[in-house]
Amino acid sequence: MTIKMIPLLAATALSSLLSAGVYAAVSEQQLTRLGTELTPVGAEKAGNAAGTIPAWDGGLPASSGDRYSNPYAGEAPLFTISAANVGSYADQLSPGQLAMFKRYPDSFKMNVYPTHRTAAYPDSVYAAIRQNAASATLTDNGYGVRNLQEGSAFPVPENGLQVIWNHMTRYRGGALERTFVQVPVQSNGSFTPVKINEKMTWPTYLEGGADKTKDDNILFYFVQEVQAPARLTGNILLVHETLDQVSQPRQAWTYNAGQRRVRRAPEVAYDAPGTATDGQRTTDNLDLFNGAPDRYDWKLIGKQELYIPYNSFKLADRALKYEQILQPGHINPDLTRYELHRVWKVEATLKSGERHIYAKRVFYIDEDSWQASVVDHYDGRGELWRVAEAHQFQYRDVQVPWLVAEALYDLQSGRYLVGSLTNEEGIGFDFSQRFSHSDFTPQAVRRMGKR
Repeated sequence: MTIKMIPLLAATALSSLLSAGVYAAVSEQQLTRLGTELTPVGAEKAGNAAGTIPAWDGGLPASSGDRYSNPYAGEAPLFTISAANVGSYADQLSPGQLAMFKRYPDSFKMNVYPTHRTAAYPDSVYAAIRQNAASATLTDNGYGVRNLQEGSAFPVPENGLQVIWNHMTRYRGGALERTFVQVPVQSNGSFTPVKINEKMTWPTYLEGGADKTKDDNILFYFVQEVQAPARLTGNILLVHETLDQVSQPRQAWTYNAGQRRVRRAPEVAYDAPGTATDGQRTTDNLDLFNGAPDRYDWKLIGKQELYIPYNSFKLADRALKYEQILQPGHINPDLTRYELHRVWKVEATLKSGERHIYAKRVFYIDEDSWQASVVDHYDGRGELWRVAEAHQFQYRDVQVPWLVAEALYDLQSGRYLVGSLTNEEGIGFDFSQRFSHSDFTPQAVRRMGKR
């Protein structure tokens, strides 16, 4: 398949980071583009020539009302992509998405709606991202970030590592507590939801603010506890996510309810099986990618237009039950919404001598939010194996573009995993919470386990 790449506005360094300039902050000339021809987060402000992608006009306005009310409920699909006509849209689909039509020709489809560039952040985050552009740099090895304020580190990226760091450092509300389900779905459509409660905070949002002695290399803290099913209830994972995981690896602890012990868990990284996933994702599959990027060579291919899940208000509907969403092979396509958006395309290839179950991953990252929207995963034989999609949603009450579901489809087994579903979990994501350092210690995990 031929991909039509859109010329980059920013100069791109497609080499393997051999130039010292790759690590530098942007020039004053590039900085002036933020807020003029580029949005405050670095996306192209203008629409496309065909008029199928509009100009960014500030995103969906903030609202204190019901975050789940659908502002586009009256819209009908422009068209539907199916196995019968997918060839006509191949240039605007990833190889993994095309493979889904081939794997499920009778059931998989994409309802494509008008594009709305709804992503918006608080003004304080825009200001911090501008400061990042002026001062943030990659570490000497490229696997960490220095001088990070808040939000995506490199709004005018020059290479693939900077783009993936934009995904990992993007603003996600500062601090939150969320209750969601993660659902391994078998090939016949059967499933047992795994209910998880998770607390998460970036250091500057801790009570009393960040502590320089503790938080200098910390990106965020999180602790998660499994609440169902009974056989997994009480298992806890605590993570201190570091910015440079090569010089200081991720710190993790687990509490096993059966053993009633807290243990260090250095294996919670890379391609170790994800928590309570029935082996259907790796640790670094969460949020489509997280953790240390050092096992791959990262190549920035450019930008292209892609049909990606977006404005997923229908999928977030609180009246839906999980049994209505989850079907054999894939999420119910009558509940999903796809739109045409510009994405950054980044190819990650496993380095010689390194180990990972994915030999190559190709990322398609939304320009307006830096959310990884689609990721194609290849096995050691070079065969497409898994396809990930993030069903994006604007939490307009707090101005946070994030997701309401992340799906990882196994093309070989026919199984899939869906995470972050909250339809039956009340508020789901609560961004009003504030925590202290003491909430993210092994001692706190021990207390949680003894309740």
